[in-house]
Amino acid sequence: MHMKFPVICMLVCLGWISVMAQYSRVDPMLLQRFEKGGRAEYIVLMKDRVKFGHLPAAWSKEQRGNYVFSTLLAKAEKTQAPVISLLMATNTPHQSFYVVNAIKVTSGMELMKEIAYRDDVELVLDNTPMKMLDYEVSRDFSSSRGGEPEWGLKMIKADSVWALGYRGQGVVISGQDTGYEWGVSPLKSKYRGYVDSTLTNHNYNWHDAIHKNNPIFPDSVLNNCGYSLAEPCDDNTHGTHTMGTMVGEDDQNSIGVAPDARWIGCRNMDRGWGQPTTYIECFEWLLAPYDLNGQNADPAKAPHVINNSWYCSTEEGCNPSNFAIMEEVVNNLRAAGVVVVVSAGNSGNEGCGSVTGPPAFFEGSFSVGATNSNDMIAGFSSRGPVVIDSSLRLKPNVSAPGVGVRSVVRGGGFAFFNGTSMAGPHVAGLVGLIISANPALAGRVEVIENIIESTADAKTDTTMCGNVPGMSIPNPIYGYGRVNALAAVRKALEFTTGVTDPAPFEVSVYPNPTSGWVSFATAGDHTVGEVQIFTLSGSMVSRSMANKDTNLLELDMSGLAPGLYLYRLFTKNHTVTGKLIRN
Repeated sequence: MHMKFPVICMLVCLGWISVMAQYSRVDPMLLQRFEKGGRAEYIVLMKDRVKFGHLPAAWSKEQRGNYVFSTLLAKAEKTQAPVISLLMATNTPHQSFYVVNAIKVTSGMELMKEIAYRDDVELVLDNTPMKMLDYEVSRDFSSSRGGEPEWGLKMIKADSVWALGYRGQGVVISGQDTGYEWGVSPLKSKYRGYVDSTLTNHNYNWHDAIHKNNPIFPDSVLNNCGYSLAEPCDDNTHGTHTMGTMVGEDDQNSIGVAPDARWIGCRNMDRGWGQPTTYIECFEWLLAPYDLNGQNADPAKAPHVINNSWYCSTEEGCNPSNFAIMEEVVNNLRAAGVVVVVSAGNSGNEGCGSVTGPPAFFEGSFSVGATNSNDMIAGFSSRGPVVIDSSLRLKPNVSAPGVGVRSVVRGGGFAFFNGTSMAGPHVAGLVGLIISANPALAGRVEVIENIIESTADAKTDTTMCGNVPGMSIPNPIYGYGRVNALAAVRKALEFTTGVTDPAPFEVSVYPNPTSGWVSFATAGDHTVGEVQIFTLSGSMVSRSMANKDTNLLELDMSGLAPGLYLYRLFTKNHTVTGKLIRN
């Protein structure tokens, strides 16, 4: 009799631990939804997922895209099969993703718990409605006004790049936003689906990830564009404005940074509100665009750069439980050779540490702050360093014009908008200019980003953000500075390939940035033989060699000019490269 209580306790406790382990995989926000009863929409994140290392530098963009696409797709098809079989057997609505190994599911709580308890499932996340837009309309300007380039284009010297003959030709620029009104004059002929005045092909050039009302809207309030559209539409005008800044041009309006680039687009928001799955769906389509029937995905049709003029703060519905899934998506696009440009956010009034919305604070996102026509940081532009994930990484990466930016809107009129949403498109357009000047850089994401950072016009501020002074370069206010398209393109023209092929182990570089000596440390059998320092154009400017086996090698940078360099570290069997900043 005395044994019954311990046995019963053991069984109850084991059951309680099992339940708690099950619920530890479930987003608390989702549990709150289920507590209200009925069904809910959620994301099942599979445990077995691909993590890409550094792919060979010699690979072309198409090789990168094909490899990433086929690898992700194969992993998803293999690992999702048991869960999808369960969902099909219970007639449960679902949508499979491969850009991140996940499944969107709509079900009751009992099936959700059954899925969460599976060994092959890592997390079950709420598909939270998110308000992603934050921008202001300064004033309307309803007519064209001649061919003079807009002030922002001249500020970054895009017009000087055009004079060299580089206008974005041969480059595909994309965006995911509130949609795009493709037929407005400055955009129509730039659309990749436009053939001539009698023929347009939207296959592979447009995708709509909005299939129903966002949960924030009642079913009676319908979207003014509709849903699952077979041709572009903009339900807000924000997307059209951003695309105009990237590629827009006609006889009377010079509004786009890369006017000879072609554009494609995806609608990821319903009147400014999205969900994790609408962003994931657009990213997946942009990784390997497919036709209007959702078939025949082709990574060769992927863009060179994606503009993301949207972000989500914790106040608007984002929470740390869904940060990781979005960051993984961004990293997979980068691995495929696509530059991911993201607006830094408009919370600068909150001071330092205000880059808080994904995807702006991710390491793999190229984040952009906003400057005004006086070449000063906009008061609303979010500041770093990143504190929301405790990484303290420095954001934004760079800054660009984002105040009083004139571009095209729905209906063919023009408006002046304010926001980092307007700054990001300047940088996406700059990526187009760089690749049109040196097509060999297509797919070389890190190299392109290094070029933009190293050639930005240095800008400083007296603000001290934590331990990072605003007077340093880079800093948490401007990043590396306000972008300079002419300097970036000249640097791109100098660049020779073959310098930046990383190897599969880590190197500790400290301090970085440095004004003098810098230490390179490795671990274990990866002893350092030599370190070489290169300019971005590939010229070696310094080197240090070890005279014995060592895991630590020092090098003096004091004789080099301030700027961004690349290091190449040699061990017995490997070579590692990385970024090094000389203050």
